[in-house]
Amino acid sequence: MNNSLLKSVVLRRWLAGLALVIASLVLIAMFFPWDSLREPINRHVSEKLGRRFEITRHLSVKLGRTTTVIAEGIEIANPEWAKNPFLLKAATAEFDISLLPLITGKVVLPRIKMTEPQIGLQIEPDGKKTWAFAQDTSDSGAVPQIGTVVVDRGSLSYLAKAQGADLDVGFSLSPEAGNAMPLSYKATGRWNNGAFTASGRTGGVLEFSKNSQAPFPVELDALAGKTSLKAKGAITDLANLTGIDANFDLQGQNLDDLYGLLGVVLPATPVYKLSGKLDKRDKIWAVSQIQGRLGKSDLSGSLSFDQSSKIPLLTGKLQSKVMDFEDLAPVIGMEPVGSPTQAPKTPAAVPAASKKTSSSAAKATAAGGTASGKVLPRTPLDVPRLNAMNADVVYSAADIRHVKALPLDKGSVHVILKAGVMQLEPISLGVAGGSVAGSIRIDSTVSPAAVTTRLNVRALQLNRLFPTVESTKTGFGKFSGQFNLTGRGNSVAQMLGSSSGDVAILMGRGEMSNILLEFMGLDGGEVIKFLVRGDNTVQLRCAAAAFDVKQGLMTSRAIVLDTSDTVITGQGQVNLADETLDILFKPQPKDMSILSLRSPLRINGTFANTSAGPETSALAGRVGIALVLAAINPLLALAATIETGPGENADCAAVLTQAAQPNSAAGKK
Repeated sequence: MNNSLLKSVVLRRWLAGLALVIASLVLIAMFFPWDSLREPINRHVSEKLGRRFEITRHLSVKLGRTTTVIAEGIEIANPEWAKNPFLLKAATAEFDISLLPLITGKVVLPRIKMTEPQIGLQIEPDGKKTWAFAQDTSDSGAVPQIGTVVVDRGSLSYLAKAQGADLDVGFSLSPEAGNAMPLSYKATGRWNNGAFTASGRTGGVLEFSKNSQAPFPVELDALAGKTSLKAKGAITDLANLTGIDANFDLQGQNLDDLYGLLGVVLPATPVYKLSGKLDKRDKIWAVSQIQGRLGKSDLSGSLSFDQSSKIPLLTGKLQSKVMDFEDLAPVIGMEPVGSPTQAPKTPAAVPAASKKTSSSAAKATAAGGTASGKVLPRTPLDVPRLNAMNADVVYSAADIRHVKALPLDKGSVHVILKAGVMQLEPISLGVAGGSVAGSIRIDSTVSPAAVTTRLNVRALQLNRLFPTVESTKTGFGKFSGQFNLTGRGNSVAQMLGSSSGDVAILMGRGEMSNILLEFMGLDGGEVIKFLVRGDNTVQLRCAAAAFDVKQGLMTSRAIVLDTSDTVITGQGQVNLADETLDILFKPQPKDMSILSLRSPLRINGTFANTSAGPETSALAGRVGIALVLAAINPLLALAATIETGPGENADCAAVLTQAAQPNSAAGKK
């Protein structure tokens, strides 16, 4: 026998022997009493996991590069600090485990199938997780890598104190033919420390593998407090909760509630109902095709919420075709109209014999967001929340309606929020055929917040400026002005009550209702004449009202109204802190009139109850003369009321220049 033949025979014998060994090992593995190893395995795994692990009834193993372990009755304990004693407790658990990664200490489970599992998940504010298998349970690297999961008739509890979450979820599998979402679930408990319920359906196989791109179908119907969400779509990456593509319907009492639920800072709103398309890629949530309503206003547009940085960023563009001005009430700290907490409006009492007239502000008691007897909103704005995120959002309204005090018709604002400082710039409002433009800056990094307002008024039309005052509709002319104020506070009332700066309103030539001037001059004969013959108009040469503001106290710098009929000058103060005013007007008519007392007119009181009437000290002397003359001859009493019209034209150029130039220290700030 030659050497080559001998080598061939030896090789065949070795191969036969190796095959016999392998076959023997396979037979041993197949018939090995794995159940006898339960106790050693329980002890070894418990030691490695740092917590109790136990297979309670039976164990079988199918060896391979990926080994399949079938355990009947399995329990994995939670750390001692957890509320639920078990991370997992199941009737049966079948899972595949990759052997090679175990050499480096990694646990890779390509497939898990469980029957009647009870799962207890908990995460602490410091980051500790019950599902992290290591001494440091906040180490994300200690979390097993899981591929697919199939569960049936089970439950899950989730506790996260930092989120105010305490949820119990029940689920069951109904593998009906052709059913794309056989797994149904129902959750109850608390989220953001408020009542929470959710139900819906999902796909039967939960795919957590990073390599899988198969979309996982999801249906959700959730209610958190007074906020409800319905969504239907798919998730591509369940492990990282990304690749979301879904349509949604969202509604609630206030968009501000979403801060606690999602961490998004949005303004306070009335009741809302919105729908749109949700897309999430990595850490960016994009909401597009938004359509819906906030109160009586419509809303559309798109938003994006980027959580990739330490401080998240909200960007987008929103618009309304029609915006109801009453829906802005919550934004400035007032209760929405129709809110249960809003007090009913009742007319303020006015003595019939006093000849005093109430302002429109006095015709309602303070309601929602204001203190009793006050007008300015006092509800604190949640200014510190401005530090929770950054923002760059543009909002515009093509048509603004139901503005009772000021005839707004359209508007837009660019909101930039960065490092706790909110800049509203530019602000652009269409008002009474003219415009109001400028900026508002709110710095929440100081307490109370620092607020700077710069607004320029251009070409507001007189006949449209006061839509509720009938006698202004026959006049025309254009107003311009400026508001420069700085203040501190966390409510509108605080901001205005501490403000300093200057305010000025100017008007050039035009026409206005004569009856207004005669009422201000208390000219009885002229009022009677115009009431009988109808209202006339007079030529307006100029008008100006300018105030220097210091710590909420507005002191007049110039108040002048010059017409072809009357020159009216004024002086006084308006206190924004305690909401009071005291202004004295001195009319000087340019015509001769009888039945004229021509006394100064004083407007005073509070913003909620303003009254106007003749200055009694100046009026008393003239009334006394009239009474003496009347005692001699009633006809002579008319002599005391004859006005010869000594008023002279005001220097309009000088008046407008003076009113436009602040001269106080407060005004120069």
